[in-house]
Amino acid sequence: MSEVTITVRGNHEARIAPELGVARVSVRLDGPERAAVVAESTALAMTLREEMQAHQDAGAIAEWSSDRVSVWSDRPWSQDGTQLPLVHHASIGARAEFTDFSALSDWVTRIADREGITVESVGWALTPERARLAERDVAGGAVRVAVERAEAYALAIGRTGVEPLEIADVGLLGRPGGDESGPQPRMMVMARDGIGHGEPGLQFEPQPIVVTAAVEARFTAR
Repeated sequence: MSEVTITVRGNHEARIAPELGVARVSVRLDGPERAAVVAESTALAMTLREEMQAHQDAGAIAEWSSDRVSVWSDRPWSQDGTQLPLVHHASIGARAEFTDFSALSDWVTRIADREGITVESVGWALTPERARLAERDVAGGAVRVAVERAEAYALAIGRTGVEPLEIADVGLLGRPGGDESGPQPRMMVMARDGIGHGEPGLQFEPQPIVVTAAVEARFTAR
């Protein structure tokens, strides 16, 4: 009996509780005097840095970073088409990875009420080591799904087993005739932002991290 080639795709995903709450905030100010705008922005940013460092010293933040001040100017136009006096703008961004979600909630709630500070987003993530392990496990799961699917196909046509020929990420497995067109999914780690608004402050809803992987595999059926 001749061999039969079976080509399948395997998909697998895992949902993992987040380990980090990632807050992105920014200082944004504008005014008629460049020096005053820069000075006030720098002072606000320094306060944020001091607070982030204090949280890191207390073990609530894994790491944080802050951008340099960005300054630009423009001349806005009035509704009647008259060009108005020069306005100066300043912006400074900051990012903090919290391991303590209660501390994250308290800090973001406090700074959200400060004039000149904007909470851009709060997202959820895994530590690099946990993400690496999760990606490895999910990739292995996708391969197992591909093997099970190939075995089911083989059984359906009266074959007793399969032998792997090729296994690759989706889009990397050569197709007959060299056609490798089509969608090319890849391993992904995803989490939606989770900020709810309520009283007395912001309510945080950590979302599970969804780790997905897809593979293509080719087998011979005996």
